[in-house]
Amino acid sequence: MSFHRFISSFLHPIIFPLLGSVFYLFVLPRFISNERKIIILLLVFIGTYLLPVFLLYVLKQLKMISSFHLPSIEERKFPLLLFTFLATLIGRLLFKLALINDLAIYFIAGGFALLLVYFFLWMRLKVSIHTMGVGGLIGFILQLSLSYEQNYLPVTAFLFMLFGVIANARLQLRAHTFKEVILGLIIGFIPQLLVPYIYQNI
Repeated sequence: MSFHRFISSFLHPIIFPLLGSVFYLFVLPRFISNERKIIILLLVFIGTYLLPVFLLYVLKQLKMISSFHLPSIEERKFPLLLFTFLATLIGRLLFKLALINDLAIYFIAGGFALLLVYFFLWMRLKVSIHTMGVGGLIGFILQLSLSYEQNYLPVTAFLFMLFGVIANARLQLRAHTFKEVILGLIIGFIPQLLVPYIYQNI
């Protein structure tokens, strides 16, 4: 396996929701009981990792996709709708748990970003979900930094470097064009700032 393929697999988009959840639960300065943390992490792990992997496996067995990397535009359409539904569902469930609205909004915004990626498929643009994932995490941490007046600049800078590594890997593998990896970053990033603003003003 080449280095670029390793990066694409190791930093797969499905890990970013879990990373965002871990950051929120263990780094942000607010009290959440250990029992609730475990429940949240289990919910996120099942909804963003186990279920997507299982669904992709089923779709592959049904020959609706050729691989877990969803190389073609047509192969991406149905899985993206499934992932959008899962992200929104997790967000709705998290809203029912007190004190974690920020995390719920992270998933709602992520679902909105996935829906945007889906619509771009109809324009024949295969937006990078890898860079969308890291862009969403950057936006989420920036939003938390502003809301809680915390300095997470080193984390944000690291994630931007990570974006560069991921984007380069996707370009080297010719999985996406430069436009598609940049669009991924923007589509992941903007909803994380826009959705909380809308939520706070409705």
